[in-house]
Amino acid sequence: MTATPVLDHGAAHQLLTDGELEVVGRLVEASNATLYCRISTPRAEAMCVYKPEAGERPLWDFPDGTLARRELAAYLVSELTGWAVVPPTVYRDGPYGPGMAQLWIDIDDRVDLIELLNSDDPRLRRLAVFDAVINNADRKGGHLLPTPDGHLYGVDHGVCFAADDKLRTLLWRWAGEPLPAEALPVLERVRSGLGQELGRTLATLLTSDEITALDRRIARLLDGGRYPMPSPDWPAIPWPPV
Repeated sequence: MTATPVLDHGAAHQLLTDGELEVVGRLVEASNATLYCRISTPRAEAMCVYKPEAGERPLWDFPDGTLARRELAAYLVSELTGWAVVPPTVYRDGPYGPGMAQLWIDIDDRVDLIELLNSDDPRLRRLAVFDAVINNADRKGGHLLPTPDGHLYGVDHGVCFAADDKLRTLLWRWAGEPLPAEALPVLERVRSGLGQELGRTLATLLTSDEITALDRRIARLLDGGRYPMPSPDWPAIPWPPV
């Protein structure tokens, strides 16, 4: 696959918004239609993932045709945290209709994902907080993208933000432990954002019940100051795990 140039998030967002999408291939292991695309303008070019709404399989526990919007919602929350744990993402029209377009991330093939998942890496601690906030129902090992410059991204956030608690993840290492000190002001900032621009934008992507549940999850994390524990009413580990 063609290497994607290093772009700052602002430039990447602009390219994803304004660029022309050309489908190059398909990621066949994905459960929903996931297309590998070239996106270009006269000034810039990169590779990206395009997930059209028309290619989403119906799910019993999420409304039809909403996964692409949830991917954008996860990116917006990620940006407000300042941790940039989700690659630049937009919701736009494309060759197969509206959907999600996300910057392709070239990973560091030298990183052993199993070894990483079994570590106390602070980047994973951040992702565990982020997943608790967005109620990620599918944090698999293959959704972690370590980059050659040492950053760690998470992808595939279509099944997030449910109003009911559905946290399902491999990142239970810190369950019940105190949150990192850096997480508390970040959670405060995201919760404050729900009453401002973030909340107004999320209202176009999620239901009011889902936004209320998001606020309650953040409040619960702030009040308790600890990572959540697995729910006895919901499978704690995604399948397959990697």
